[in-house]
Amino acid sequence: MTINVFIVDDSAVIRQVLGEVVNADPDLKLIGVAPDPVLAIRKMNKHMPDVILLDIEMPKMDGITFLKKVMTEHPIPVVILSALTESNPDLCLEALSSGAVEVVNKPSSNLSHYLQSSEIKGLLSGIKRAAKMKVRPVRYLGEASFRKRYSADVIIEQERHHQSVKTDEVIVVGASTGGTDAIEKLLMGMPTGSPPIVIVQHMPGKFTNAFAQRLNTVLQHRVVEAENRQKLVAGSVYIAPGDVHTMISRVEQTYFIELKDGPLVSRHKPSVDVLFRSAAQHVGENCIGVIMTGMGDDGAQGMVELKRVGAYTLAQSEDSCLVFGMPKEAIAKGGVDKVCSLQNLPYHIQKTMVGNA
Repeated sequence: MTINVFIVDDSAVIRQVLGEVVNADPDLKLIGVAPDPVLAIRKMNKHMPDVILLDIEMPKMDGITFLKKVMTEHPIPVVILSALTESNPDLCLEALSSGAVEVVNKPSSNLSHYLQSSEIKGLLSGIKRAAKMKVRPVRYLGEASFRKRYSADVIIEQERHHQSVKTDEVIVVGASTGGTDAIEKLLMGMPTGSPPIVIVQHMPGKFTNAFAQRLNTVLQHRVVEAENRQKLVAGSVYIAPGDVHTMISRVEQTYFIELKDGPLVSRHKPSVDVLFRSAAQHVGENCIGVIMTGMGDDGAQGMVELKRVGAYTLAQSEDSCLVFGMPKEAIAKGGVDKVCSLQNLPYHIQKTMVGNA
């Protein structure tokens, strides 16, 4: 029986080469490819494969997050193919603990040599072994993840006493899985003269600048990747750079971006919790916090802290989220003032801005 294979990898060269390798084997058939998990989900909804060949580091949704989504919603044998497994063995452990049946290394260079090596035979054998395995739904591991879990305390200490100081408005947004498309739709509904908007979208470092540039071309807003000590100005959108935490600081009545390296917070860097805590401390009641689609709970505690200082907090509704994890956790913690659809989020943000004027 022919084994149907789907490849998810952001590299067009890798997709082409591995697709040819798969189709050259009489026992395998390539039924589809995708450059990111979000597009993969749409394609696989039409034709489910027998085995998924999956990279880890990709735009829009990382491979581990996608793997967890697959294994909790529609279990399919997954073979992880990644160049990160050698430099970061913890990712290998997390992939296996999240339901992957096998992890193999991806070539970083010299593809011609790779195609003639024994590694290709190992990859094909791994796909065939995976197809024979009966996989079961895996509960999202949460606290049991192999990545060390830190709170925002390791980056920015929590203030015990907040003094209310009237400031200009700032909008802070946190998103993860499915967030790239949702953020674009949110910003399309916002007027160009809006207060500064600072966004943490979980995404590897090499993708955040490209994400900001793309938004800058399709939107009327000025969209940039945030830089350290950059002044926040109305009408601008700041995308948190990958692999570093983004915070808001204030000198008198002027806001600035502050970038700070450090460990993962709520398993992410940049972390929504870090951004939201800094906004609670420096923007206070004139902040509007928005938590959007994403897996996990990053931002939930930050939403609580924003609400505690009088900021208005909004969460994207379940029916409009690709993954309802982050909004759900924020709601459960009591950190959300209003839940609304993605379509209605811009209206409620603007309504709050008018009320604060």
